[in-house]
Amino acid sequence: MKKLYPNAEAALEGVLKDGMTICAGGFGLCGIPERLIDAIQASGVKDLTIASNNAGIDNEGLGKLLRTHQVKKMISSYVGENKEFERQFLSGELEVEFCPQGTLAERCRAGGAGIAGFYTKTGVGTQVAEGKEVKSFDGEDYILERGIRADLSIIKGWKADEAGNLLFRKTARNFNQPMATAGRICIAEVEEVVPVGSLDPDQIHLPGIYVNRMIVGAPYDKKIEFVTTREREAA
Repeated sequence: MKKLYPNAEAALEGVLKDGMTICAGGFGLCGIPERLIDAIQASGVKDLTIASNNAGIDNEGLGKLLRTHQVKKMISSYVGENKEFERQFLSGELEVEFCPQGTLAERCRAGGAGIAGFYTKTGVGTQVAEGKEVKSFDGEDYILERGIRADLSIIKGWKADEAGNLLFRKTARNFNQPMATAGRICIAEVEEVVPVGSLDPDQIHLPGIYVNRMIVGAPYDKKIEFVTTREREAA
């Protein structure tokens, strides 16, 4: 099966539809599939439900899709750096399902592993537990969390072979690995594609069986979420 496509638009052809659910890898601006997000924005698809650690920042990452009102619901664990997200949430334009960070990762991992739900102590006795089944194990309460299955996963990798076996680079691995397995279709945006056999099988982070389509997105501009500087000390 040929997995490499010439660009993001071609890789997304026939996949996008209004009202779909998307799992998006990345953490802040680290490890986000920039080219795929841009192509989704350009497509005009709307009423999206997106599961992602956060919604990017204003005008960067998934923040671009918020700005164009293409997102109906976010399933996220951290949203504090996006003013447009805040505005839409407070005005009732955007539905938000807050989810503890580790729970979100496990919900996606579980969905990819065919696990419909699991029990966790995280969130017991808080608003996170509202409306969820509570069960006691060994005298301790746990809440039921559902696994997440998406119509599409979009992820960012570092290096892949032509069969889709993929490596992530350092912290850019973040949510990309569990998000990849949770989608019925996974499209990976990578920086480099090498021939099959070039990668050490024992070092593969994501087996190619999970990757349906790929694009090469490089080169990238280095984006910094927060710029922190200090005055130079006098000589």
